[in-house]
Amino acid sequence: MTKPWSRFAAPASFYPLAGRLIPVFWVLAAAFILIALYWGFFQTPDQLGGSNAQKDYYRIIFIHVGTAWMSMWLYAVLVAWAAVGLVFKTRLSFMMANAIAPTGAIFTFLALWTGAIWGRPSWGTYWDWDPRLTSELILFFLYIGYIALHSAIDDSRRADRAAALLAIVGLVMVPVIFWSINCPDPNQCAALHQRSGLGKVDGNILFAMLTMTLGLWMYSFATTLMRVRGIILTREAEAAWVQDLVRAQARGS
Repeated sequence: MTKPWSRFAAPASFYPLAGRLIPVFWVLAAAFILIALYWGFFQTPDQLGGSNAQKDYYRIIFIHVGTAWMSMWLYAVLVAWAAVGLVFKTRLSFMMANAIAPTGAIFTFLALWTGAIWGRPSWGTYWDWDPRLTSELILFFLYIGYIALHSAIDDSRRADRAAALLAIVGLVMVPVIFWSINCPDPNQCAALHQRSGLGKVDGNILFAMLTMTLGLWMYSFATTLMRVRGIILTREAEAAWVQDLVRAQARGS
């Protein structure tokens, strides 16, 4: 028996659903991000303690941590969609993977950029070629490589398969980034970046970080759905339902 939700695997059915969801995700993104910014600037300590005390500039953590988490999460989701497309030959799966890549690349760039800005006053340098920073940079190049490879092949089906294989091979970087930050033996992984962990984080700081991450998550949904609608219209341009949609919009305008 066909499951009710399976009909949305067809681009013609998913397109209007995405259109209805986009405003919801934009509202949620704006709400969570504004709450996180307010809480991060006005409800958190003026100084981050520890062996290397940091003053107000530590607040960049609310952008840096969320974007770093999302860079890894979105890459894993991209690979999942690509793998589904390869296994089940579903067009929408490849379209979703293609739509996720630019947002993932933006988050990865922001994680690197905010990390560099944070590192300069904290540790005296913008960059250090340790595994933790370098692996995130490689993840950024994987996103760019996926986008470039897909754009370089004219046949969309061949482009989908080639880019999907590249993404799957690059998935190894996600656990590498995680374990480089959470190194089992810090004495062997000495670097600027401290170990991650939420257990000892001030409650207000934790609330702001998690709320910002939720906001960025909602933002990624909104931008991905907007982008996939454009991809659907481009790839399905000759389909009768797209032509009917264009004619209906022309009559409405």
